[in-house]
Amino acid sequence: MSAAAKPISPRLRPMRIDDVASVVDIERASYQYPWTHGVFRDCIRVGYLCTVLEFDGQIGGYCIMSFGAGEAHVLNLCIAQSIRGQGFGRASMSYMTEMARHKGARKVILEVRPTNTSALKLYRSLGFQQIGTRKNYYQSQAGREDAMVFELTLSPVPKKHL
Repeated sequence: MSAAAKPISPRLRPMRIDDVASVVDIERASYQYPWTHGVFRDCIRVGYLCTVLEFDGQIGGYCIMSFGAGEAHVLNLCIAQSIRGQGFGRASMSYMTEMARHKGARKVILEVRPTNTSALKLYRSLGFQQIGTRKNYYQSQAGREDAMVFELTLSPVPKKHL
């Protein structure tokens, strides 16, 4: 980075319907079998925790999490290829797990492809542990690919004393 270059300072904020086109562009550039506009709109509509990583009005990533039965489930996390490796995935996951904790979730679960080595490294470094495998979970060029299932146990939010 040159002395004149401005450091990138993102903010995490709720995803809006008008963000979906940018989110889908990142999704399509990142995955062979991307989610559709409709899937992202439905996630917003049903009230999932949908967050975007924004840089000066531009979307650089996103994360989607659902909640149920004391669990939070990371459904999708993606950072634009041009800004990967700068800690934005870590920041997004840390934010999402903290939100899950504050919503009363006792654990966070997620699935990841065994071939996604950078995601595996990130999740393990954040304390996620593999708890199983979902057979034939992902679509792939070879037909179907298994998913590794990871879990992170969350500590409860301390109760404030009056």
